[in-house]
Amino acid sequence: MPPPSSKQDPFLALRYAEFRYYFLINFFVTAGLLVQEVIIGYELYRITHDPLAIGMVGLAEAVPFILMSLFGGHYSDKLSKKKIIIWSLSFTMFASAVLFFLSFELLNSAHPGDLKYVIWGVIFFIGLCKAFFFPAASSVKAYLVPKEVYANSSTWSSASWQSAVVIGPGISGFLYSIFGFSGTLLFVIAIIFLSIIATLGIKNRAPDTSEEGTMLEKIKEGFRYVNRTKIILYSISLDMFSVMFGGVVAILPVFAEDILHTGVEGLGILRAAPSVGAVLVLLVLSKFSPMKRAWRNLLWSVAGFGIATLVFALSENFILSVAALFLTGAFDSISVVIRATVLQLLVPENMRGRVNAINGIFLSTSNEVGAFESGAAAKLLGAVPSVVFGGIMTLAVTAYIFLKSKDLLKRDFSA
Repeated sequence: MPPPSSKQDPFLALRYAEFRYYFLINFFVTAGLLVQEVIIGYELYRITHDPLAIGMVGLAEAVPFILMSLFGGHYSDKLSKKKIIIWSLSFTMFASAVLFFLSFELLNSAHPGDLKYVIWGVIFFIGLCKAFFFPAASSVKAYLVPKEVYANSSTWSSASWQSAVVIGPGISGFLYSIFGFSGTLLFVIAIIFLSIIATLGIKNRAPDTSEEGTMLEKIKEGFRYVNRTKIILYSISLDMFSVMFGGVVAILPVFAEDILHTGVEGLGILRAAPSVGAVLVLLVLSKFSPMKRAWRNLLWSVAGFGIATLVFALSENFILSVAALFLTGAFDSISVVIRATVLQLLVPENMRGRVNAINGIFLSTSNEVGAFESGAAAKLLGAVPSVVFGGIMTLAVTAYIFLKSKDLLKRDFSA
């Protein structure tokens, strides 16, 4: 492993071979599963014409993830993280293969709608696999680079994820139109297989087995650690509430169709804008770390997210709306890098899996429950009032946590 050449080197983390493999794993898994998610949603709606069938896909994946993540985190601390990653991805690939073989029945069945239950079951199984994959993959990152490179590695791992978020859904429609449902699932299987190959490039490190106690005691210890480490508790709480209340992705079709009148073409641009903003800011953060005044920067970034959300809610101009969504992604990427770096720097080695599992539960809750909240609020209040409410709630939560955490403003987390 080469020594770091300079703290100002924007490609510093990528100079470590194991981290490059991690970068590829993160990209392949995210892109592959997003392609699969998009085409499954489209195919389900095509055969059922029921929006609830699509919504059930997210719920089917979120429920096992939330329920089993703590167990995944426990075993990530207890067993080989590399082996957990490989087995989780292997079972995920198997689930995608089941969908592939099921797709032929889907295309030829006289009653294809009956297959939605099987599809939900397969997605449930994938959610279970992710409950073990996420804590292991999140915690193994800390072993791949020295501590002084953590901020840069968090930036690049976030960049790989955001790039996949843009590219995965972006190519899914083209793949579907060229290769069909079955052919696109073969692409997903192939890209998950590539992620398994990339995992083989990471060294197997023996876990710390010296810690005693039952599984329940160790899980409780993880919660106690998060609760007493205020910067971790406040940062993941800020992320959860800002995305839960301020996230607008789930109801973008309403804005595209009824408010901005841009149709499906405009919807694609609106959907991509936050990720494009995030990727561009992450490239800047690879050169200029936000960790010097980390807590101040995090609070400002979440407040900026809330303000940009309000601008989007009140805008009736397409260009202004795209710019506002671009800024939500830009501000969110700053908080993501800070939170990920803090988790790497502060969490003890023997409980990284459990703490990352708790963080994963917060993230999944904010995304899945946030999507439900957005839809429910839009139905009750209307699209614009619901997003205004979300932006105001984001700013209110930020102000409250600022008042509770003024002592953290003085801490310097730069390496």
